[in-house]
Amino acid sequence: MNHILIVEDDTTFALMLQTWLTKKGFAITSVSGVGAARRALQDEAVDLVLCDLRLPDGEGIDLLEWLNARRQPVPVIVMTSYAAIPSAVQAMKLGAKDYIAMPVNPEDLLQKINEVLGAAARAVEPKQPKPKAAPEEPGYLEGQSEAARQLYSYVRLVAPTSMSVLINGASGTGKEYVAKRIHQLSKRADRPFVAIDCGAIPRELAASEFFGHKKGSFTGAIEDKVGAFVEADGGTIFLDEIGNLSYDVQIQLLRVLQERRVKPIGTTTDIKVDVRLIAATNEDLKAAIAAGTFREDLYHRINEFTIHMPRLCERGEDIPLFANFFLDQANRELEKPVPGFRPDAMEQICRYRWPGNLREMRNTVMRAALLSQGAPVGVEHLGLEVAESAKRTAALHDPESERTKIVAALQHCAGNKSRAAEMLGIDRKTLYNKLKLYHIE
Repeated sequence: MNHILIVEDDTTFALMLQTWLTKKGFAITSVSGVGAARRALQDEAVDLVLCDLRLPDGEGIDLLEWLNARRQPVPVIVMTSYAAIPSAVQAMKLGAKDYIAMPVNPEDLLQKINEVLGAAARAVEPKQPKPKAAPEEPGYLEGQSEAARQLYSYVRLVAPTSMSVLINGASGTGKEYVAKRIHQLSKRADRPFVAIDCGAIPRELAASEFFGHKKGSFTGAIEDKVGAFVEADGGTIFLDEIGNLSYDVQIQLLRVLQERRVKPIGTTTDIKVDVRLIAATNEDLKAAIAAGTFREDLYHRINEFTIHMPRLCERGEDIPLFANFFLDQANRELEKPVPGFRPDAMEQICRYRWPGNLREMRNTVMRAALLSQGAPVGVEHLGLEVAESAKRTAALHDPESERTKIVAALQHCAGNKSRAAEMLGIDRKTLYNKLKLYHIE
């Protein structure tokens, strides 16, 4: 029977937890402060600590530091209010295994407890040979919100299959990372992952990029080129912003997916290829089909399984986690010892709507880390306009006014699309897609 130490000064809540967890088969000791918790940990064998961050004689972080100093490997789950999530992030940096926001959902808590205890048990078992696992991408964080848990449950569900996957989501939400995770968790993980940005390829060169060409086959073909499909043979090809492909390239792509063969430009010989396709778009492809700009048969071929990427503003619980994660990245890349965010800065980060999603947050945090010059990041370093962000986001999600807002921004910026996109709070690629959707010249 696993022994859990509850450290909570709210006696009613502590009693509720003790009663419920006892019914679930755990032995429970409950104390109300840091000092009492230290004594309990010295006197008893404890398998897990469930600790509030705010206590009468100190903080849960004090208890973590004490455990670290004693090299006592007891896993800790911290309990915190939403407003104190930055402190929970700090606690996890000090070694806490997980955190849970209050009011506590009992089933979520039980799941976290079982996960932490299971991991601790595996850590002390004799090492057994095991299959090579897909490594966690060093430049990304999955997050712990309900939206993130659902997203990555779908990733783990579809990854081992051979199904084609279509990833829908706004720019900056991490579509390419999700594609890479699917590849890393698939049976093709030891084969190539080739990513192509369909929005960045000139129409006349798309077929060459995908299928390759022979030297001299067209003006500018000064040497043989291996196409992306041949390069990805045995692995995964990721086509980002697939909605930007011209109609004739869509026809060629459909043929390759059906026949599993490519014919480089300027040759008469087919090359057999074995690739898994993952595509992504921030467009409504069904609307594009209705408008006659995207083939319906290709849509069904690439859409055997759909994953929707949530916007960052839909992942409130993850926002402070990503902010700290990107700050750690900035410290490494800029070689700056920025210790963290001031409370006013973190409050503004959590209130901001982040229309550019994770990409915007990363750039904002990188810039703030540079401006802070080693001091904690404050609101003056972030440069965020919280109220204006909310207005822009609301405007761009109103289908009746979206076209009018885009036209007005272009007129205000004298047709400069980069400045117009910045004014609207979107990236340039998204603006081009909107211009295409609304037939704006």
